[in-house]
Amino acid sequence: MFTIGDFAHLGCVSVRMLRHYDAVGLLPPAHVDPSSGYRFYTAAQLQRLNRLVALKDLGLTLDQVGIVLDEKVSAEQLHGMLTLRRAELRQRILADESRLRRVEARLRAIEREGAMPTDEIVVKPVPTARIARLTATAASYGAEDIGPVIQPLYPELLARMERAGVQVAGYGIATYEPAEGDQVLVRAGMTVSVEPSDSYDFEVVDLPALAEAATIVHRGLMDDVHTTYQAVAAWIEAHGYQQHGFAREVYLNYGHGDPADWVTELQLEISRP
Repeated sequence: MFTIGDFAHLGCVSVRMLRHYDAVGLLPPAHVDPSSGYRFYTAAQLQRLNRLVALKDLGLTLDQVGIVLDEKVSAEQLHGMLTLRRAELRQRILADESRLRRVEARLRAIEREGAMPTDEIVVKPVPTARIARLTATAASYGAEDIGPVIQPLYPELLARMERAGVQVAGYGIATYEPAEGDQVLVRAGMTVSVEPSDSYDFEVVDLPALAEAATIVHRGLMDDVHTTYQAVAAWIEAHGYQQHGFAREVYLNYGHGDPADWVTELQLEISRP
């Protein structure tokens, strides 16, 4: 048998928690010395302790833990429950990390307000471009909604193009269109030189030319694109233009190497009122 201190050490819990589990009837010691009151545990009780802690980490209350333990959940069932919980926790962590990146990006945008020189903006015509593309719908144009939608589209598009024997002929180009309510159609495209065909499980379309576009190069992650958009907005307003629709994103160098070196050209269609 093991003292409560040794058992706590072997079970990777505190003595305080073992006393609490004893008090609520979840894990009483195997033996209590009547004269000293010292608690003693057996090695076999580690199995119940493992299940108790695992179920508690799943988010169950101690009352619920007791019910599950008394029903003698099998190791296989418990493994399945823990696997599901692990996936949920990982998803939550990813969501929190994404939220943190967006907050940091907004802070950087605030710090750099007015700091980006607008002479980096170039007005030019944009020629037509033939692209292979996939489309999905995002709940809004917010970064928290766009990112999770567009990110998986590109590997899926490239995989389908490879299966179809279609080669990439230029840059990636993403476009966006308003949909119902706040929703946005997210279109992930890659420049190609093939003719459209019903045999492809993706679209091949020609993006229309833009007679006049305000263009600017954004460097780094798209999480920081707010600052660049602020510079463009200030320039468009100062020069008396009107903007039409969402910007096109041309990925000149994206997804490879140091994110600080990633380069995206933003193309915003403009005209004189």
